[in-house]
Amino acid sequence: MRVLVACEYSGTVRDAFIKLGHDAMSCDIIPTDVPGPHYEGDVLDVINDGWDLMIAHPPCTYLSNAGARFLYPKGQLNSDRLKLGLEAKQFFMALYNSNIPKICVENPIPSTVYELPLYTQTIQPYEYGHPFKKRTCLWLKGLPKLMPTNIVNERQSSKVPGNWFNKGGKDRQKNRAKTFQGIADAMASQWGNV
Repeated sequence: MRVLVACEYSGTVRDAFIKLGHDAMSCDIIPTDVPGPHYEGDVLDVINDGWDLMIAHPPCTYLSNAGARFLYPKGQLNSDRLKLGLEAKQFFMALYNSNIPKICVENPIPSTVYELPLYTQTIQPYEYGHPFKKRTCLWLKGLPKLMPTNIVNERQSSKVPGNWFNKGGKDRQKNRAKTFQGIADAMASQWGNV
C-alpha cells in the first residue's frame, strides 16, 4: 500500500508502516528527524501522486479549542487570529477532501468557530500503551475506527510538570506534535490491511 503521512517530521507513523512492508513517505515543511522517505515541502505538491492512504497531522495552533481564547482577548475579536484560523481550516479541508481513498486527519478538539466537519472518533494515548491523557480527534474516510491495543490504567495528564511531553524550550511544540509510538503502530497494523 502507498501511504502518505502528511505534516509529519518525526517519521514515527511513516516508519510504523514501512516496518510492515508498506511504501510510506512522510512530508513536512521541515526536515525529517530520522532518515527515511521524506518530502520536505508543501504536501499539496505531492497529494495527487496516487496514494492509497493518507494520515494527516495538520497544524492545530489556530484551529484548536485550546487556542480559542486568543480570538477574543479583552472581549474584542482578534481579526488577525481569525484570518489565520480560516487559512488553517482551508488547509485542513484540502487534506480532508483530497482524492485519496482512505484518509485519517488528526487534530485536537477544534474550536466551533471554524465549523469543521464532525470528527469520527477520539482516542487517548493511554489506550495504546502510554500513561498519558491527550484527547485527539480522528476524521476518517474509508477507514474503520482505530481500536485500543493496550489500555494503561495508571494515567497522568500531559500537563504534569516535568514529564517529557510537557518540557518547555524551543522544541516544546515539536515534542507535543509527535505521534505516540503505540498509536502509530495501531494505525499501521489496523489500517495497513484495509
